[in-house]
Amino acid sequence: MDSGATGGNLQGRRLAFLGRLASMSRREAAALVREHGAVVADRPASDVDLIVVGEADILPPGEELDDWFDPATRQAIEQGRIEVLRETELWQRLGLVDSDPEVQRLYTPAMLAELLHVPVAVIRRWHRRGLIVPVREVRRLPYFDFREVATARRLAELLAAGTSPAAIERKLAALSRYVPGVRRPLAQLSVIVEGREILLRQGDGLIEPGGQLRFDFAAVEEAAPAARPFVPSASSAAASQSIPVEKHPLSSPAEIALAAAELEEAGQFDQAAEMYRAAMAAGGPTPELCFQLAELLYRLGDLHGARERYYMAIELDEDYVEARANLGCVLAELGQHDLAVAAFQGALAFHPGYADAHYHLARILEERDRQAEARPHWQAFLELAPESPWADQARQRLGCGMG
Repeated sequence: MDSGATGGNLQGRRLAFLGRLASMSRREAAALVREHGAVVADRPASDVDLIVVGEADILPPGEELDDWFDPATRQAIEQGRIEVLRETELWQRLGLVDSDPEVQRLYTPAMLAELLHVPVAVIRRWHRRGLIVPVREVRRLPYFDFREVATARRLAELLAAGTSPAAIERKLAALSRYVPGVRRPLAQLSVIVEGREILLRQGDGLIEPGGQLRFDFAAVEEAAPAARPFVPSASSAAASQSIPVEKHPLSSPAEIALAAAELEEAGQFDQAAEMYRAAMAAGGPTPELCFQLAELLYRLGDLHGARERYYMAIELDEDYVEARANLGCVLAELGQHDLAVAAFQGALAFHPGYADAHYHLARILEERDRQAEARPHWQAFLELAPESPWADQARQRLGCGMG
């Protein structure tokens, strides 16, 4: 077997996918491996070099993976001429996911925003709404893995096409009605993003949010034995649509806070800020509300107001490391550099593995001509987040070159 069989090099290798992928659509995966030089075959056969088995479906009881290959393909696999990989193993070889499942390449909200070229406030909104779900949280700081990055990328595509965040959520909620029990269609179902449209794949058809069925010609081309789409019964779909949605007056702090978030999403920042204040007046300040108001005040250009709200969030919860880091950024913009350094150091005291804090601390130390102090933070940042959108900048500072 050649060196490409054991490394991440796919140059010139014929690759076929089998089954439905868990991390992205077949089209996205095909485009990704083509970028790495692979030739994508229509289906597994004896003339391919590599077969990648999707992880979205589970084999039925008593069925083995070998049962899905014809005799010639099975023989080629047994002779070592074809390598069979699980989906995750392929991403590991390409460096998209670390081989140690406990140490994946994770993204903070700020890194994800930079990667997708969207405001960090949008990432936080997706998080609050459950559209993306962190694989872990460290002292209130969420971390997102590669699968969530793929989901966020689809959401960003819709934003770039001109779909508003509220419209995206309405469309996803409408699609969810056709598959009861599914809360996150982009992550859990076979969903296609076409321009400003979100379509649910069902067999050879595509369902629009309004319920209209389209024929999906691409599905016929991509069809694989592992794809077993769920087709809801008429009774289950009807039951999911019959759940009443009641509207209540804004009587509780939680409802007022939700209204504030909706105003913020609509771009009505001044009204949203007043509503956040009203939520705290009704139920008392919480770390989350102080943080959200601080973020909003920063977007409004009120740096002094944002600074005070970040301080309050930390007073209410000293573990709130993202508030500490954001406070450091605001203090730096206000010219309070020594206080900014202290804020970043405080964040790292509570969470030494916080890559963003290392990055910002390294930057401000270097700007203050404290390069010797900055260097270990550049190094720590690169070790923690080698694939970050800011990694090349850190390499330049360390004299490592680009890569």
